[in-house]
Amino acid sequence: MQSKALFDQLRQKAPLVSVGVLSADLMSLGSDLELLERAGVELLHFDIMDGCFCPMMTVGPGFVKAVKTTLLKDVHLMIDEPLDKLESYVAAGADMITVHVESCRHTHRVLQSLGEMTNTNDSARGILRGIALNPGTPIETVMPLLDEVQMVFLLAVNPGWGGQKFIASAQRRLKQLEEMIAASGRDILTGVDGGITQDNIADVARMGADIIVTGSAVFRGNTALENAKSMMRTAENAAKSINTNAT
Repeated sequence: MQSKALFDQLRQKAPLVSVGVLSADLMSLGSDLELLERAGVELLHFDIMDGCFCPMMTVGPGFVKAVKTTLLKDVHLMIDEPLDKLESYVAAGADMITVHVESCRHTHRVLQSLGEMTNTNDSARGILRGIALNPGTPIETVMPLLDEVQMVFLLAVNPGWGGQKFIASAQRRLKQLEEMIAASGRDILTGVDGGITQDNIADVARMGADIIVTGSAVFRGNTALENAKSMMRTAENAAKSINTNAT
């Protein structure tokens, strides 16, 4: 279904910070979500792991549906063979769904099927389709899929657990990805996921990422409200500095 309105919304506001919900205090999730909303966060990131695609099992569509929030639900499927599972996540209220190029044999079919589904939150909004690549996967693997996606995410850690260190080669890979997208003539959002902290979020924003996924850094130390505001402001200022220098 049509997702241009949602795409345009994110494009205009980039860079955006998507906050990983699993890093919150799940026993006080409502309070933490309220803090994120007050901070102005717009994207809530769900890391869905099945224990097969990567070495951890997290949550499923029931959890995604149970989370009540005004934030857009950004669902990252780190699961094997996601085709038959897409409908359950759409029904759970996903606004954005990202699958891994490494997760199945027929990734193109998965993306096509997702493109035919309707957003249960707002049928006019559509669902943004994303593709993600692990750090060791060549950037060229997304070339045949660019006509079927609105987002491409590069993982800056190996999937499976939080708290890992940002892999420096992500910067080179993002530049390569941006050049590929530009050559294709398509307008596609880029994202970086993994190892994002308050210390390096400015560097990642200056790399040109449209969506920056972070988790534990928001919920560590001070309140999530203060941390989220600080990281969003830092990313925005870093991106503005690049635009200013470019002119």
